[in-house]
Amino acid sequence: MTSCLLFLLILFALMSSIMTAAEPAGCKIRITDKGLEMLKLETQKFVEEELSNISMPEMKGKEGRFQYTITDVKITELNLTHADLRFIPEVGLLFDVQNSSISLSFNRQILYWFFYDTGNINASAEGVNINTALNMIRDDEGRLKINNITCDAKIAKMRAKFSGTLGRVYDFVATFLTTGMRFLLNQQICPALNHAALVHVNSMLETIPVRTEVDQFIGIDYSLIDDPVVTSRSLDMHFRGMFFDLSHQNDTLVNYAVDPVIREYDRMVYLALSEFFFDSGMFSYHTAGIFQMDIVNEKILYITLSNPALVDAPFSLHLAVNSPPKTSIKTSGATVVMTAIVKVMVLPPGQPPVQLSSMTMETKFNAKVSMKGKRLAVHADLRRFKIFSNQSALESLALIPLQAPLKTMLQMSVVPLINNWTKRGVQIPLADGMDFIEEVVEYHNGFIVIGANLHFSKGLREMISGSTKPEPETDII
Repeated sequence: MTSCLLFLLILFALMSSIMTAAEPAGCKIRITDKGLEMLKLETQKFVEEELSNISMPEMKGKEGRFQYTITDVKITELNLTHADLRFIPEVGLLFDVQNSSISLSFNRQILYWFFYDTGNINASAEGVNINTALNMIRDDEGRLKINNITCDAKIAKMRAKFSGTLGRVYDFVATFLTTGMRFLLNQQICPALNHAALVHVNSMLETIPVRTEVDQFIGIDYSLIDDPVVTSRSLDMHFRGMFFDLSHQNDTLVNYAVDPVIREYDRMVYLALSEFFFDSGMFSYHTAGIFQMDIVNEKILYITLSNPALVDAPFSLHLAVNSPPKTSIKTSGATVVMTAIVKVMVLPPGQPPVQLSSMTMETKFNAKVSMKGKRLAVHADLRRFKIFSNQSALESLALIPLQAPLKTMLQMSVVPLINNWTKRGVQIPLADGMDFIEEVVEYHNGFIVIGANLHFSKGLREMISGSTKPEPETDII
């Protein structure tokens, strides 16, 4: 009894571990420290703009015989020359500013005994240090999101220069005023950066498609399957990378493919795609009924007919793929195998169609993957073609002379149809304004890795400002 119970417990543990095993990714993206270096300048500009918009409250107070009011505080210049953007392992990103400066101006109203004076004060904050850590996670919808921010801002010292009639007389209160101003400025920096990241940047991240339509037949699921993996050199994102039939959006395919592996860091960004990524697309198109067609009046072959009266009648070929095409990726390249049933029909005028033959067509295509901007496209070329009869071995022998003309028909009619769909490409999950350039495609056993550099067609501010106007691809709810 004890042995039986122990066996059941072990079996339950094994089943639980299998059920909770990590889901392989169909698509992975790695942003390297080289990509982060390019993003640093845009981030610096964005932070400068956000800090320039800081709103400072009015200051009022009394010091001995002096009564003062400080208004219209404006930041006139930021010099964040010593800024750095880098990865924090297991956390996310760090934006670090050291020994920088901020120039600002404000108006004063000062009452000293019976003298009333107004004027402008130019001040400078020196030794500005800002340390901001962004924690990156996968949210409930599978999006990349900034979860929280740890921010620490310090200003080492602040100087002020008075202008006006009693400017020199008031210099001795400059220390008092700048101490208060430094305190207020310290209190405003982190809230401004928190709002910028949690509101503005997250709004931009929400425009990156998670479940989106590819065309009128299929969509793609780019939801993250786990939190991003952050090391000192990269941020890796693992996406489901699964296509689906729009008429069966809840259908899920099990990913048995090899999990893609990205080992390189030399380029700014890497995209890895497994066989599952491509197979799910083929499966979805097959489910949607795309892989079938009728070719009428094609003068492609000569068939000996039992009824000579039908020789002059037009022909029709009905081609239907009978199972989802399968992708194979090797170091030598990528291929797609497709099997279809071809029915040869004759269409005598005024009579029902007559089936002359039913054939099985086995084809193998070379598939070339390419990137344009942030759209992935595939071009197919016919590599191998074979037909045999579904009715008899003798008829299969009779079909041998038809191999060449049918292959020509396939190259002229079917291959262009396939490429017409695949050349449109599918958008990869990058923000609008970021594009791949200088791509290099590498084929591995079971997956493809595309290394590229990044081109920003928009600044970070423009990308965020346009977050309410995403690209014309409809998210699926």
